[in-house]
Amino acid sequence: MTTPEPPPLAPLPPAAGPGDAERRLHPASWLFVLLQNLRQFIVPLIVLLVAGRRADDGPAWLPLIGIGALVAVSVWQYLTFRYRIADDRLVVRSGLLERSVRQIPYSRIHNVAIHQSLLHRLVGVAEVRLESAGGTRPEAQMRVLRLPEALALEQVIRDRGRTNDARAPQPASATAPGDTLLALSTAEVVKLGLISNRGMIVVAGALALAFQALPDRTAGRWLVEGGREAFGYANAFAATWMAKTLVLAGAVALALLAIRAFSVALALVRYHGFRLQRQGRRLTVERGLLSRSRSSVPRRRIQAWTLREGVLHRLFARRTLEIDTASARGSDGQGQQDGRGLDALAPIATAATCDAIVRDIAAVASWPPTQWRPLHRRAWLRLALGAWLPTTVLCLVLGWFFGRWGLLGLLWLPWSAFVAHRHAARAGYAIDTAMVAVREGWWRRHWRFAEIGKLQAVELRQSPLDRWTGMAALWLDTAGAQPLAPPLRLRFVPLAEAERLHAALSREIARRPLRW
Repeated sequence: MTTPEPPPLAPLPPAAGPGDAERRLHPASWLFVLLQNLRQFIVPLIVLLVAGRRADDGPAWLPLIGIGALVAVSVWQYLTFRYRIADDRLVVRSGLLERSVRQIPYSRIHNVAIHQSLLHRLVGVAEVRLESAGGTRPEAQMRVLRLPEALALEQVIRDRGRTNDARAPQPASATAPGDTLLALSTAEVVKLGLISNRGMIVVAGALALAFQALPDRTAGRWLVEGGREAFGYANAFAATWMAKTLVLAGAVALALLAIRAFSVALALVRYHGFRLQRQGRRLTVERGLLSRSRSSVPRRRIQAWTLREGVLHRLFARRTLEIDTASARGSDGQGQQDGRGLDALAPIATAATCDAIVRDIAAVASWPPTQWRPLHRRAWLRLALGAWLPTTVLCLVLGWFFGRWGLLGLLWLPWSAFVAHRHAARAGYAIDTAMVAVREGWWRRHWRFAEIGKLQAVELRQSPLDRWTGMAALWLDTAGAQPLAPPLRLRFVPLAEAERLHAALSREIARRPLRW
C-alpha cells in the first residue's frame, strides 16, 4: 500500500513591495547558524573536550570556550544581517566592523533553492539560497526565514526576473503557469531505489572510512573473521562442494538484497513527494521525506540535457532526465554539490514522459530527432582497437609470468569486438538549426543534447588511432556541465564530415549571442 504524498509547501502570501524597509532573519536564525558551525567544527571540538578532560594543569571546562565563541559568532551574524527587496534587485547587508553591501539583480539569479530539514519544518522556517551562473558560492544565503517569507521572496524573484526572461524564445506547446509536469508516486520512487546503486556507494564509502578510521588492520580482520564464519556456516549446513557453493551464493544474494533495500530507503528519503512544476518561465522541483527542498530555475538557464537508460531502467521501462544549469553548487562556500540543486527534472519516468518534458521546456523544433546520422562505417573497428591493444599487451605480460594460463585473457577479444559493433550500430548524432544531439552506449545508454545558442566552444580532436582510421571527434563545451555527466561530443565521424561540421558550428557560435 502506498503512503499519501506530502502536501506542497504553504501557499504564497502577498509579495512584498519595492519600497519595503530592511528586514531581519527569523529570531531563531542564530541557532541554525550555530548548528551549521558545530557540524563543521565538531571534530576539533571533540578533540578539545577530550584533551581538556585529560589535562591536569587546567580546568576541564576550558575547551567549552570554543563553543561559546561559536554561539557569539552566530548571534553576531543574526544581528548584523539585513536584506531589502528593491524594485529590480535584492540588497543584502552584513557585518558591523567589516561591512558589506551586496546588490543582486533578479535577472542574474539562476536558481532559488529553499531547503527545510526536519528541524526547520518543526519550527516553520526555511533556508534560502540564491545562485547565479558560474559562481563557487551562492550570491546570498539566508539561514533562516519564516516559510511564508521564503516563498514570498521566491515569488518576487520569479515575477520581477521575467523582464529579462521575456527576450528568450518560448516553446510553442507551453502549458499554463503552475502546471505539474511530473509527480512521482511512492511506487515510482521505490523503482528508482531498485534501479539506482546508491546503497552500494554508501556501503563502499563506509568500508573505506572503516579502513581509514579504525585501528591498524582492524577492519580487515573483521572482514576475514566474517568470511570464516560464513564459510563455517556453509560447512555446517552443506556436505558437498556444490551445496556449499549454493549456500555461499545465497548469502551473497541476501547481502545484495539488503544493499538494494538500503538504496530504496535512500531514494524514499530523498525523492518522496517529488513534484516538477512549471510556474511561469521557471521550473520548480519539490522533494524529500524528512528534509523538504524546493528549488527553482528559469528555463532559459538550462544549458544541456541528458537522458540515461541502464539495464535496470529498461527492465522497468523507465529513463532518467537530467539537466545542466550554470549556477553555483553547494552551500559550504566551496562549490561542492550538496544535492539540493535542480539537476534531475525526472529522476525516473517513462520514455514518453521524458520526451514530453523536453518538448514542453526546451527551445527545440522536435524531440527525439526524426533521423540520426550514423558514425563512420569502421567506427566499430576503432572502438575495438581501443580495447584490443591494452588487452593484448596485458595478456602478453601475464603469459610471460604465468605461461599459457595468462593468455586466457585473449578470450576477451571476441566479446569486446561484439560490444564495439553493437555500440557503433546504436550510436549516432543529429544536428539542425536549433540543437546538437548525440546518443551513445549499448549496455548503458545515454542521449545528450544542447541548443546551439548555449554552446561556448567547439573543438576538433584526432587521436593517433583516429588519424590512422580517417576519423575525428568534435567536443562541444557548455556552461555548468555536471562532473559525472557524459561529455557532449561527436566521436568517430569521418574526417571530412567532422571538418565541415566544425566550420559550420564555429560560424553559428560566433554569430549567435550566448544565452545563459
